[in-house]
Amino acid sequence: MNALSIALKDIRILLRERGLLVQLFLLPLVFIIGFSMVFSIGGGDEAITLPVVNLDAEGEIAQALIDDLNATGGIQVALYAQDEAEALLEQGEIKRLLSIPAGFSADVGAGRRTVLELVSDPEASEQQTAAVREVVDGVTRDLSLETQLREAFRRMDEMTAMAPPEYQAFTETTIEEQARRQFERSRHTPLVSIAQSFPTNLLGGQDELGVQVSVTGLLVLFVFLTAQTTAQSIYDEKKVGSFRRLMAAPLSKAELLAGKMIPNLITTMAQIVVIFAAGVLLMPLLGMEPLTLGDDLLGLAVVSLLVALCSTSMGVLIAALARTENQISGISQVALWVMGAMGGAFMPRFLMGDFLSTVSKVIPHAWATEAYYGLLLRGKGMAGITAELAALAAFSVVFLVIGAWRFDFDS
Repeated sequence: MNALSIALKDIRILLRERGLLVQLFLLPLVFIIGFSMVFSIGGGDEAITLPVVNLDAEGEIAQALIDDLNATGGIQVALYAQDEAEALLEQGEIKRLLSIPAGFSADVGAGRRTVLELVSDPEASEQQTAAVREVVDGVTRDLSLETQLREAFRRMDEMTAMAPPEYQAFTETTIEEQARRQFERSRHTPLVSIAQSFPTNLLGGQDELGVQVSVTGLLVLFVFLTAQTTAQSIYDEKKVGSFRRLMAAPLSKAELLAGKMIPNLITTMAQIVVIFAAGVLLMPLLGMEPLTLGDDLLGLAVVSLLVALCSTSMGVLIAALARTENQISGISQVALWVMGAMGGAFMPRFLMGDFLSTVSKVIPHAWATEAYYGLLLRGKGMAGITAELAALAAFSVVFLVIGAWRFDFDS
């Protein structure tokens, strides 16, 4: 009851701080709406125009490469003469240029190594350039496989050339048909396939993914930023001398800390509810897809509670380490914004690369975003995110234990 009395006092103070309420509830919504719109720009079905210089104009394989690039649906080839394309690239009129070298078809047909040159303007979209390269790589791998199949069948034909006619199974027509059949089979029913459970085209204009990613990442960021509120509340109590009066009251140190933690825990849970509600109800009004909450609402509640507890425990740790108001602000702003960025608040961890993704495992934000992604994007239930739940609980315990150990109750 003593802890609840302290908590109710802090909540009443919080409700009178309109500026703080705006920071806690309105500012996250502004960020989320802005980021969701950025993620949704462009339209996922719009093809990227790829200027191409074909120096092997008579080559069948070069023409097949161009046809296959157009057939992907993500790229629209625009053919240019070499001089014209290079001039336009230098002027910045085109942002990237693919050059097919002379003799490309002959080299590929003979199994010789050849190189396609993809030149990009420094100001070109990195995401689009990466997408173009992936498509070109995939198409060239397919062409290489098809050519190798044809060559393999031709060699088998040569090996059986001296056999009686009735044993010669390969002709030019059967070679082409068999190679094409095997190639198509390799594309549609490969021996090894990858089951990918998370979205890879996050920047390609899929509204629903933009909302899921922006809401999840920024929710985690702002919930952890609320740790500063806990630390600041404790500092204010010490500054005006009321903390010493509380220490003189008949309550334990544990009750005192609990009383200071409960308001932040309630505030962060309210933040989460408001942000999720905005994702579900507000996004459709702005012309975007609504946030989907997954199939395990109990799991969502457990994750949210652990994230709120972790943020609150971090607030106690910051209050224990900082000695001045400036230190509280500095530690909170630098540490929490950096941790948020590395933990996937602005970009999902699976797009960061192996090094940053590995480093982020020592940051609670990363486990929080992964837990939410598991429920909201990947269709997992609570049983599928036990590692994330355990990590968040462990961070909460570590923050709270160190914070209580280093906490100066006498100042």
